[in-house]
Amino acid sequence: MSEIILAILFLISGFFMKYSDDFFDEKNNLMFASILGLICGVACALATVSDVEAAYIFIAILIGNLLALKIDGIHHIITLVIFIIICLICGIPQISLVVLLICVLGVLADEVGHETISKLTDNVFLNLFFEYRFVMKIVILLLAVSGAFNLLTFVNFMLFEIGYTIAEIVFEKLN
Repeated sequence: MSEIILAILFLISGFFMKYSDDFFDEKNNLMFASILGLICGVACALATVSDVEAAYIFIAILIGNLLALKIDGIHHIITLVIFIIICLICGIPQISLVVLLICVLGVLADEVGHETISKLTDNVFLNLFFEYRFVMKIVILLLAVSGAFNLLTFVNFMLFEIGYTIAEIVFEKLN
């Protein structure tokens, strides 16, 4: 798969992940949230089956959100099912359980921190750090700097984050 297509998959995965969640959480629009979740699941799965480093990231996001009990709607179930079906049909690259565990712990720290830190402290730095989920960004950057990941993977992950943020902005502006 070309690097440009992979980058686009990261970008649209982030966008549709957030947009789907906002339509479910804020608008209670199950149908539209589910359609957006379907698109997200396809994009995440295509990246996963095409690139080992994308596989680490998207599988970690899945496992981390499962462990954090964040799969809380039909749109998440649809995304999960589509993701699993595509991965089972196409196969995923061989991955290291150690690297996957590092990524899962990054996602889990972000999800738990995002939900709890602001309730525990008024520290502006910590609140912003977890509000914008910086643990996984740092994990991916450290994996890239250490040579476990390609630096382009960090760029792609940042595109995922940009897509996520754009969806949040678009949702707020249109609703």
